[in-house]
Amino acid sequence: MTELSFKFFDCDNHYYEALDAFTRHMDPALRKRGIQWAEIDGRTRLLVGGKVNKFIPNPTFNPVAAPGVMDEYFRGRNPKSADPGQLFGELEPTRPEYRDRDARISLMDQQGMDGCLLLPTLGVGMEQALIHDLPALQAAVRAFNRWMDEDWGFSYQGRIFSAPYITLSDPAGAAKELEWALERDARFVVMTPGPVMTVEGWKAPADAMFDPFWQLANDSGITVAYHSGETPYTKYLSAWGESEFTEAFRASAFRSLISADPMQDTIANHLAQGLFHRFPNLRIATIEVGSAWVFHLFEKLHKTYGQVPHLFPEDPRETFKRHLWVAPFYEDELASLLRLLGPDHILMGSDYPHVEGLAEPASYIKDLKNFNYTDEECEKVMSTNGRFLATRRPV
Repeated sequence: MTELSFKFFDCDNHYYEALDAFTRHMDPALRKRGIQWAEIDGRTRLLVGGKVNKFIPNPTFNPVAAPGVMDEYFRGRNPKSADPGQLFGELEPTRPEYRDRDARISLMDQQGMDGCLLLPTLGVGMEQALIHDLPALQAAVRAFNRWMDEDWGFSYQGRIFSAPYITLSDPAGAAKELEWALERDARFVVMTPGPVMTVEGWKAPADAMFDPFWQLANDSGITVAYHSGETPYTKYLSAWGESEFTEAFRASAFRSLISADPMQDTIANHLAQGLFHRFPNLRIATIEVGSAWVFHLFEKLHKTYGQVPHLFPEDPRETFKRHLWVAPFYEDELASLLRLLGPDHILMGSDYPHVEGLAEPASYIKDLKNFNYTDEECEKVMSTNGRFLATRRPV
């Protein structure tokens, strides 16, 4: 067990959704158009919009692989060239702490974890599967958030901060859903990056049509978290001979090499369209998308600002460093990120209990120390910054 001199705050923790997470509160009139379960060839399969969905290989999460079993693989080490599915090892029954908040608090005590941002596993893959049916998508998201509030709460004991999912596909509905979440003491909301499908077609998330949502996020001082998941970019992969949907842990060399990055483009669009200057109190955290994209974006921002400074109210790199907090992958080159952003805008995220995360979240400090983070910098990254974002900073 890694011993720390402080209690830490993990900005990338996950639950495994209950079987009725999307159905318990679903509008009966839209139930068959949303998310359902079906027995097909003796297996329990997830149906989304009437189609079998493969975003997660085993969406019941029972049994499930143990936390962190693919740590080495995600550090770029697979000397026996094993298929990702072979690295799962022996599966185990779902642990109580994956689905019960009091069991999770008990585990957090054992781990030395003071608080966490708790995020979906299956939930970040559902929006794109339903974009062909926006009423069903919006109803499914509302149902999911009400399940989350019921089973986890949005700030349970001031330690577990589960993030309701927001789809911007209905601009007025997104603002209303955020208002509902704020009334229940939400400190974070979560979205996936990329353009947004609306009744008017695809729109950039910084488009003025979404300003009521961003205005409320700005005024309330909540933190908007972007998390990896299924994005609109997936559909372009078919042009490269790849599947046009994501299957977690399905090995593909090209998917690891492609340069298209919805997170980079989302933040670039926010900066180009002046989102942060319209809403100067806005705080955005990027989770489980790593940090490599940050360096590429900064290179582009440097050149673009030099070419067209009149299109920006200030150097967009300074805007970024004021409004963005980045949770790098623990296997990233963390020293360069520290030099670029400083210790106040870097977040610790273990991805517990996912197979690609850390089996022991506190061991994240070892990766920081490998890149010569000081004790003070470690505490900021692993505690202070997360607590700061979990505290609303209203206008």
